[in-house]
Amino acid sequence: MAYIRKFKTGSGATGVQVCYKEGSKVVRTVHVGSASTEAGILKLTKKAQGIIDGEKGRPLFNLSKYDKKD
Repeated sequence: MAYIRKFKTGSGATGVQVCYKEGSKVVRTVHVGSASTEAGILKLTKKAQGIIDGEKGRPLFNLSKYDKKD
């Protein structure tokens, strides 16, 4: 499962990351960027959503090795 994480940086800006979880464990984190304006945060959030959706039909990571085998 992938999700977008927003957090406050030491400088007071808002950082945006894409985190990939397996169960309750984060297995990958991609830092998208940081911004201090609402417009900048919105732009980074859209970029993060594009990473999750797989830009141009290709996912950023091949996470198939993390798929559970039944």
